[in-house]
Amino acid sequence: MNRRAGWNHALVHAADLANRAGLPLLVYEGLTCTYHYASDRLHTFILEGVPDTATRLAKLGIGYLFYLRRKRSDRDDVFYQLVKDAAAVVTDDYPTFIARQHNASVPAKLKIPYYAVDSSCIVPMNKMEKREYAAYTIRPKIRKLLPQYLKPVPAIRMRHKFNQPLPKFHTEVTPANIPDLVASCEIDHSVKPSPVFHGGSTEAERRLKNFLAKNLSRYSTFHNEPTAQATSSLSPYLHFGHLSSLQVALAAQDHAHKHKLMADEFLEELMVRRELAFNFARFSSDVASLENLPDWAKKTLEKHAGDKRDPIYSPDQLERAQTYDSLWNATQKELLRHGKIHGYYRMYWGKKIIEWSKTPEEALRTMIYLNDRYAIDGRDPNGYTNILWCFGLHDRPWIERPIFGQVRYMSYQGMLRKTDAEAYMRTIESEWV
Repeated sequence: MNRRAGWNHALVHAADLANRAGLPLLVYEGLTCTYHYASDRLHTFILEGVPDTATRLAKLGIGYLFYLRRKRSDRDDVFYQLVKDAAAVVTDDYPTFIARQHNASVPAKLKIPYYAVDSSCIVPMNKMEKREYAAYTIRPKIRKLLPQYLKPVPAIRMRHKFNQPLPKFHTEVTPANIPDLVASCEIDHSVKPSPVFHGGSTEAERRLKNFLAKNLSRYSTFHNEPTAQATSSLSPYLHFGHLSSLQVALAAQDHAHKHKLMADEFLEELMVRRELAFNFARFSSDVASLENLPDWAKKTLEKHAGDKRDPIYSPDQLERAQTYDSLWNATQKELLRHGKIHGYYRMYWGKKIIEWSKTPEEALRTMIYLNDRYAIDGRDPNGYTNILWCFGLHDRPWIERPIFGQVRYMSYQGMLRKTDAEAYMRTIESEWV
C-alpha cells in the first residue's frame, strides 16, 4: 500500500532483516486486473509511480520486481513463486482493501516469517487499544505519543546489493508505455485517467513543496473555500503511498517554524483526523456498514426512516449528475472528471445523497460505490470515515429535522453563504464536455 522507496518503515524493517541475514532485498509490487473498480484512472495513477520507485530502489541497491496481471487468465501465483526463495516477507499493515484480506489469510500459507509494518500512520495504529469515539478522545493519546514517533525514518544502507536477473514475468514500466499497458488490461476503460492528478513520488513531492510555499500560510483561513485552492490535494498520494504522512508532517512543521507560520489546523487534519479514520477502520469489522454509527445516530435515522423524500434520485441519476441542484451536480462532475471532490463540498455531496435516497442504507451504498469507483483517494480509511461522518460518525447530535433526525444537515443556501459556490460551478462547467 505504501509504494515508495523513502520514508517507509516497512522497507526499513525489511532492509534490516536482510542485512542481519546477509541477504539482498527484493521489493515485489503487483497490480492485478481483478480488484474492485479497477479502471484506467486507478491503473494509470499506480503505474505512473512505478518508474520513480524503480529508480529510487536501484540507487539503494534494492531489487524491484513489478508484475502487471493484465487478464484474468494470466498467472496469479507470482507472490508465492517468489517466496519460495525468500527468508522472510515484509508487507504493509493496512486496515482496508486487499491488504487487510491478505494479512489475514496469507501468513498461514507460508513457512517463513511474515511481518506487517505500519508505515501509513505517524503513530502506529496498534498503539491505540480500542476504537476511539471522536477526535477529542484520540487527540490527547496521539499528542502523548508524538515525541516518540514524529521523527525522520532511518536511512537505508544495504550490505548486499541485489544483482540477480529478474524473472520473465517482470513488467517494465516507462512513462511512454503506460497508456499501452493500461489499454491491454481487462479493466473498466470508461473511467478515464484524471487530467489533474498524476501519480508518483516525484509528483507528490512537487505538490507538497508547492503547498508549503504557497498555501500553508493560507490554509487555516481558506481551506473550506474550494475556489481558493488552499488545500494540499495530497490525499491521492497518501492513499497510494507515493508520499508519507510523516514526511508531510515534518515538512509542514519545519516550514512553519522557519517562516513563523501557524500550521496547527493542517496538522490537526493530518495527524488527528486522518489517524482517527485509520483507528476506525482498524477496529471495524465492516467499514461499509451503518452499524458503525453511534447509538444516537442509528436511533435517529431509524426514527425518520419513513419520512417523505422528495425528490428521490436513483443511483444512476446521481452517478450522471442529473439532479435539480446545480452545486451538487458540479461536485459530482468534479468527481467524475478529476477523481476528487474538495473536502468541504464532499460533505455537502454526501448529505444530499442521504436526502435524495429511499433509505440511509441505499444512500451509503451509493456513496461508497461512487467514491470507490471514481475517486483516486477512494477505498481508503479516510474515505469510508468521511462517508459515515455524513450519517453521524465522529459527530454529535444536532437540531432534529425530517429525514436526518439529529444528524447534521447541510443546505444549498448555507453553501452559498459560506463559499463562492457560483465561481466553483462556473469552473467545473467550463471543463465539462
